[in-house]
Amino acid sequence: MVSYANRLIWIWRGNDGLEIEAVAANNRIRSFDNLLDTIIGYQPGNWAYECSKQAMVWQEKALELPTKIAASQAWLRAANLYSIAAYPHLKGDNLAEQAVLLANKAYENAAQLTDFRLKKISCKIADGKKEVIGFLHLPDTSQGPCPTILVCGTLDSLQLDYYRLFNNYLAPQGFAMLTLDMPSIGYSIKYKLSQDTSALHQQVLNQLANIPWIDHTRIGVIGLRFGANIALRLAYLEPKRLKGVAVLGPIVHSLLTEQKYQDQIPVMNIDLFASRLGFYQVDEAVLRSELSCYSLKKQGLLGRRCSVPFMAVNWQNDIFSPTEDALLVVRSSIDCKLLTLPTKPLYQNFHQSLSTVVSWLKSKIE
Repeated sequence: MVSYANRLIWIWRGNDGLEIEAVAANNRIRSFDNLLDTIIGYQPGNWAYECSKQAMVWQEKALELPTKIAASQAWLRAANLYSIAAYPHLKGDNLAEQAVLLANKAYENAAQLTDFRLKKISCKIADGKKEVIGFLHLPDTSQGPCPTILVCGTLDSLQLDYYRLFNNYLAPQGFAMLTLDMPSIGYSIKYKLSQDTSALHQQVLNQLANIPWIDHTRIGVIGLRFGANIALRLAYLEPKRLKGVAVLGPIVHSLLTEQKYQDQIPVMNIDLFASRLGFYQVDEAVLRSELSCYSLKKQGLLGRRCSVPFMAVNWQNDIFSPTEDALLVVRSSIDCKLLTLPTKPLYQNFHQSLSTVVSWLKSKIE
């Protein structure tokens, strides 16, 4: 099920709030009035159907618009809507997987018409027979290998969802941005999330010296929500490769280990964890026990001093990431910074957090 709570982040990514409402209004009879997606099957009223249908409208516009800039923006709108169509990217959802393919294609079409350069990076994994694909975004001002930010996203997002982070915050500072899909979705759909949460990202990190557009001596990491778990784990496992790690709303201990926090979040988020871990029709107690193994504190990492500089962003009354987790992060580095912000006004504080994070990373990487 998709709740209305996601509209804000979708709007931040570049979607029109009224357009999302219009798509939601096309649903037929709902089992629950406060939920958007309750129609099964690829038919009018189904969430994936309605979002994909609207994405196709933008595709058609992209092909007709006379200027590259306008066409690129239309392709981006299509990519965003296909990504929303696939939400929350549950494993085994064929309609979602089809929408992801269309989202990636639309995103690549958008990149061909913009000033920045998009490189599709393929890295060998484990025995060399498998590979993982990432998107490397290069600013139009780059003249050689760029300092690069590796973005570790949330469990319910695709790597293409971070275009605005690159365009509005990283590119103006001269940073390239490298993204990967989280295990079990997108280009990483073949991989299950394991207790070694950073496995994919670590193998890619170790191959950055082979990518000519990246200055592998100047690498920073941004981790959002559960992506912070990956980012911080990388810092402990590969401290010599990273100049700084910044995390926003980190999910690193409390939510993973304490039921009182798990009971506060939407049920769908528990289902999301189960999907990423490859758990289906499993006893809730077993799932909660498994989640506790993903705590970086229980793994013996957080709480131990790390040589990599850490910055943590915490929002007051955050049901996913209590203040204790942010404090645990900053107390675990010899060079640390904590930014605590109120929940509202949402967009202004989110802008402030990203601006501060990018400025902080720039100071560490340069």
